Amino acid sequence: MGKFELMVLPYAPEALEPVISKETIGFHHGKHLAAYVNNLNALLEGSPLAGLPLEEIVLKAEGGMLNNAGQILNHELYFGQFSGNPKSAPSGPLAEAIVRDFGSFEAFKEEFQKKGATLFGSGWVWLSADKDGKLVITQETNAANPIQKGLKPLLTFDVWEHAYYLDYQNRRPDHLAALWQIVDWKVVESRYNMK
Repeated sequence: MGKFELMVLPYAPEALEPVISKETIGFHHGKHLAAYVNNLNALLEGSPLAGLPLEEIVLKAEGGMLNNAGQILNHELYFGQFSGNPKSAPSGPLAEAIVRDFGSFEAFKEEFQKKGATLFGSGWVWLSADKDGKLVITQETNAANPIQKGLKPLLTFDVWEHAYYLDYQNRRPDHLAALWQIVDWKVVESRYNMK
Protein backbone atom coordinates (compact mmCIF):
# COMPACT_ATOMS: atom_id res chain seq x y z
CA MET A 1 0.00 0.00 0.00
CA GLY A 2 1.39 3.39 -0.96
CA LYS A 3 1.05 6.71 0.75
CA PHE A 4 -2.26 8.01 2.00
CA GLU A 5 -3.87 10.64 -0.21
CA LEU A 6 -6.22 13.49 0.51
CA MET A 7 -9.77 12.23 -0.06
CA VAL A 8 -11.66 13.62 -3.03
CA LEU A 9 -14.88 15.26 -1.87
CA PRO A 10 -18.03 13.61 -3.30
CA TYR A 11 -19.49 17.09 -4.03
CA ALA A 12 -18.38 20.54 -5.19
CA PRO A 13 -16.84 22.79 -2.48
CA GLU A 14 -19.88 25.10 -2.60
CA ALA A 15 -22.47 22.27 -2.59
CA LEU A 16 -23.09 22.39 1.18
CA GLU A 17 -23.79 26.13 1.36
CA PRO A 18 -25.16 27.88 3.35
CA VAL A 19 -24.67 25.23 6.07
CA ILE A 20 -20.92 24.90 5.39
CA SER A 21 -19.36 27.59 3.22
CA LYS A 22 -16.99 27.02 0.33
CA GLU A 23 -14.38 28.92 2.39
CA THR A 24 -14.74 26.54 5.33
CA ILE A 25 -14.46 23.53 3.00
CA GLY A 26 -11.33 25.10 1.51
CA PHE A 27 -9.67 25.42 4.91
CA HIS A 28 -11.09 22.34 6.58
CA HIS A 29 -10.55 19.88 3.72
CA GLY A 30 -7.88 21.66 1.70
CA LYS A 31 -5.64 22.74 4.60
CA HIS A 32 -6.42 20.89 7.87
CA LEU A 33 -7.14 17.44 6.41
CA ALA A 34 -4.34 17.82 3.85
CA ALA A 35 -1.91 18.56 6.70
CA TYR A 36 -2.97 15.42 8.60
CA VAL A 37 -2.38 13.35 5.45
CA ASN A 38 1.07 14.87 4.87
CA ASN A 39 2.02 14.49 8.54
CA LEU A 40 0.93 10.86 8.69
CA ASN A 41 2.83 9.97 5.51
CA ALA A 42 5.98 11.55 6.97
CA LEU A 43 5.55 9.75 10.31
CA LEU A 44 4.95 6.37 8.63
CA GLU A 45 8.25 6.41 6.72
CA GLY A 46 10.33 3.56 8.11
CA SER A 47 7.66 2.70 10.71
CA PRO A 48 6.50 -0.89 11.31
CA LEU A 49 2.95 0.43 10.76
CA ALA A 50 3.72 1.61 7.21
CA GLY A 51 1.54 -0.18 4.67
CA LEU A 52 -1.28 -0.96 7.11
CA PRO A 53 -4.87 0.16 6.45
CA LEU A 54 -5.88 3.40 8.17
CA GLU A 55 -8.17 1.70 10.73
CA GLU A 56 -5.36 -0.61 11.85
CA ILE A 57 -3.00 2.33 12.29
CA VAL A 58 -5.64 4.08 14.44
CA LEU A 59 -5.93 0.94 16.60
CA LYS A 60 -2.17 0.39 16.96
CA ALA A 61 -0.48 3.81 16.83
CA GLU A 62 0.30 6.25 19.63
CA GLY A 63 1.17 9.92 19.96
CA GLY A 64 1.46 12.04 16.83
CA MET A 65 0.93 9.10 14.48
CA LEU A 66 -2.35 8.22 16.21
CA ASN A 67 -3.48 11.87 16.18
CA ASN A 68 -2.93 12.27 12.45
CA ALA A 69 -4.31 8.85 11.49
CA GLY A 70 -7.36 9.37 13.71
CA GLN A 71 -8.06 12.77 12.22
CA ILE A 72 -7.85 11.38 8.67
CA LEU A 73 -10.29 8.57 9.51
CA ASN A 74 -12.63 10.98 11.33
CA HIS A 75 -12.63 13.53 8.52
CA GLU A 76 -13.14 10.93 5.77
CA LEU A 77 -16.25 9.69 7.59
CA TYR A 78 -17.35 13.30 8.25
CA PHE A 79 -16.95 14.71 4.74
CA GLY A 80 -18.29 11.50 3.19
CA GLN A 81 -21.65 11.69 5.00
CA PHE A 82 -22.81 15.02 3.54
CA SER A 83 -24.55 15.94 0.30
CA GLY A 84 -25.99 19.02 -1.34
CA ASN A 85 -29.02 16.87 -2.16
CA PRO A 86 -29.28 14.50 0.81
CA LYS A 87 -31.75 11.85 1.86
CA SER A 88 -33.13 13.82 4.81
CA ALA A 89 -34.15 11.04 7.22
CA PRO A 90 -33.18 7.44 7.88
CA SER A 91 -35.38 4.51 6.85
CA GLY A 92 -35.27 0.74 7.15
CA PRO A 93 -33.22 -1.04 9.84
CA LEU A 94 -31.34 2.13 10.91
CA ALA A 95 -34.56 4.11 11.41
CA GLU A 96 -35.98 1.23 13.46
CA ALA A 97 -32.82 1.05 15.58
CA ILE A 98 -32.92 4.82 16.24
CA VAL A 99 -36.52 4.60 17.49
CA ARG A 100 -35.69 1.47 19.53
CA ASP A 101 -32.60 2.98 21.19
CA PHE A 102 -33.57 6.67 21.52
CA GLY A 103 -37.38 6.73 21.45
CA SER A 104 -37.71 8.80 18.27
CA PHE A 105 -35.66 10.42 15.51
CA GLU A 106 -36.24 13.84 17.11
CA ALA A 107 -35.10 12.59 20.53
CA PHE A 108 -31.96 11.14 18.93
CA LYS A 109 -31.15 14.43 17.16
CA GLU A 110 -31.67 16.39 20.39
CA GLU A 111 -29.33 14.12 22.39
CA PHE A 112 -26.72 14.08 19.60
CA GLN A 113 -26.68 17.89 19.37
CA LYS A 114 -26.51 18.23 23.15
CA LYS A 115 -23.54 15.85 23.35
CA GLY A 116 -21.83 17.83 20.57
CA ALA A 117 -22.52 21.19 22.21
CA THR A 118 -21.30 20.07 25.64
CA LEU A 119 -18.06 18.37 24.61
CA PHE A 120 -15.37 20.50 26.22
CA GLY A 121 -12.51 21.58 23.98
CA SER A 122 -11.94 19.90 20.63
CA GLY A 123 -13.33 16.63 19.42
CA TRP A 124 -16.21 14.77 17.82
CA VAL A 125 -19.68 13.49 18.65
CA TRP A 126 -20.51 10.09 17.13
CA LEU A 127 -23.43 7.80 16.46
CA SER A 128 -22.06 4.26 16.44
CA ALA A 129 -23.31 0.69 16.59
CA ASP A 130 -21.97 -1.93 18.95
CA LYS A 131 -21.40 -5.54 17.88
CA ASP A 132 -25.08 -6.35 18.47
CA GLY A 133 -26.33 -3.37 16.41
CA LYS A 134 -27.32 -1.29 19.46
CA LEU A 135 -26.82 2.42 18.77
CA VAL A 136 -24.79 4.63 21.09
CA ILE A 137 -23.79 8.30 21.09
CA THR A 138 -20.25 8.99 22.28
CA GLN A 139 -18.12 12.07 22.75
CA GLU A 140 -14.54 11.55 21.58
CA THR A 141 -11.84 14.10 22.37
CA ASN A 142 -9.27 15.37 19.90
CA ALA A 143 -8.56 12.63 17.29
CA ALA A 144 -10.19 9.65 19.02
CA ASN A 145 -12.51 7.37 17.04
CA PRO A 146 -15.18 4.92 18.29
CA ILE A 147 -13.35 1.97 16.65
CA GLN A 148 -10.93 2.24 19.57
CA LYS A 149 -13.86 1.17 21.81
CA GLY A 150 -14.92 -1.68 19.53
CA LEU A 151 -17.76 0.35 18.00
CA LYS A 152 -18.70 0.88 14.36
CA PRO A 153 -18.89 4.62 13.52
CA LEU A 154 -21.96 5.68 11.51
CA LEU A 155 -22.34 9.47 11.78
CA THR A 156 -20.18 12.23 13.22
CA PHE A 157 -20.22 15.97 13.79
CA ASP A 158 -16.85 17.68 14.09
CA VAL A 159 -16.75 20.12 17.01
CA TRP A 160 -13.21 21.36 16.51
CA GLU A 161 -13.49 25.14 16.02
CA HIS A 162 -11.95 24.97 12.54
CA ALA A 163 -15.07 23.06 11.41
CA TYR A 164 -17.39 26.00 12.00
CA TYR A 165 -15.60 29.17 13.10
CA LEU A 166 -15.61 30.99 9.75
CA ASP A 167 -19.36 30.46 9.35
CA TYR A 168 -20.65 30.43 12.93
CA GLN A 169 -17.89 32.01 15.08
CA ASN A 170 -18.48 30.73 18.64
CA ARG A 171 -22.05 29.52 17.98
CA ARG A 172 -21.33 25.79 18.08
CA PRO A 173 -24.96 24.79 18.89
CA ASP A 174 -26.24 26.70 15.81
CA HIS A 175 -23.70 24.92 13.64
CA LEU A 176 -24.71 21.50 15.01
CA ALA A 177 -28.40 22.23 14.46
CA ALA A 178 -27.76 23.27 10.85
CA LEU A 179 -25.74 20.16 9.93
CA TRP A 180 -28.86 17.97 9.82
CA GLN A 181 -29.82 19.75 6.57
CA ILE A 182 -26.85 18.20 4.74
CA VAL A 183 -26.54 14.74 6.34
CA ASP A 184 -27.19 12.14 3.66
CA TRP A 185 -28.91 9.32 5.53
CA LYS A 186 -28.37 7.02 2.54
CA VAL A 187 -24.64 7.04 3.42
CA VAL A 188 -25.26 6.55 7.15
CA GLU A 189 -27.67 3.67 6.42
CA SER A 190 -25.10 1.96 4.21
CA ARG A 191 -22.54 2.12 7.06
CA TYR A 192 -25.08 0.57 9.44
CA ASN A 193 -26.19 -2.12 7.01
CA MET A 194 -22.61 -3.26 6.30
CA LYS A 195 -22.40 -5.77 9.13
